[in-house]
Amino acid sequence: MKTQEFNRELDQAREAGPVKDIVIPPCPHLLVRLQQELNQADPDPRSVAEIASSDVAMSAALIRIANSPLYARREPVNSVAQAISMLGVRPTAHVLTGFLLRNSIRIDPTLIEHFWESSTRRSMAMGHIATQMYGIDVNVARTCGLFFHVGIPVMLQGVRGYSGTLVEAMARQDRTFVQTENAAHRTDHAVVGAIVAKTWRLPQVITHAVRLHHDFAALSDSALPQDVRNLVAIAAIADHLVACHEGIKAQREWEKHGQECLSFLEIGQTEVEAWVDALYPVFESVVVA
Repeated sequence: MKTQEFNRELDQAREAGPVKDIVIPPCPHLLVRLQQELNQADPDPRSVAEIASSDVAMSAALIRIANSPLYARREPVNSVAQAISMLGVRPTAHVLTGFLLRNSIRIDPTLIEHFWESSTRRSMAMGHIATQMYGIDVNVARTCGLFFHVGIPVMLQGVRGYSGTLVEAMARQDRTFVQTENAAHRTDHAVVGAIVAKTWRLPQVITHAVRLHHDFAALSDSALPQDVRNLVAIAAIADHLVACHEGIKAQREWEKHGQECLSFLEIGQTEVEAWVDALYPVFESVVVA
């Protein structure tokens, strides 16, 4: 029932609601091909290499990331095939997805300074947390990290006055970020981001988690799938880890809901502090091409 409600809400917002005039970037054809390959029981590295090599900028970005300090290779990677062999097929696919997402949204980079770096760090943090927990798909968690806030650049690109709303939303203390968005535009980046995920035919769990990532009442809603609620809680912890690294001291959402998320996942503060230390060199090595 919840699934039907979400799909109906997103369809109505897209067709007749305030989102209908927002340009949702179409899913890049290379990502469609990549998803088709990943849906195979045994994805072929040669097919993934062919997809990566079909765009010069994308293949260059893949090689650049494979040669980044994060992987600390003695010998440099010189080809797409070498990069895939070193990273693995699914991690490579994640890198390519991030590249295609960033390049599908054409916007003045000064408007969203550090946005993609933070998204990449969130993705890394969610993947790291997922590896520490039983039964959580690491690749799904990492992809969620890329898409949770994608509604922000989409709205910056297509909604008049949203840049001012963004400044106001980050400054206000009397209401939440999404409340400020809805007051000004009758929609918010969680709805828009979920529509992007649905349009791009990402797994349904990602679409629903993106829609709910600021709705912490979801954690106690037993009608929602457990994997969706897990991702909402993990995302909040990941955002906290990224904020700590980036020196953001005012974390209103974490102060209000952080303990709730930790309790839901049965995680202690000691583990969070260990993750801050473990992820520091990873976050420092972020390369966005």
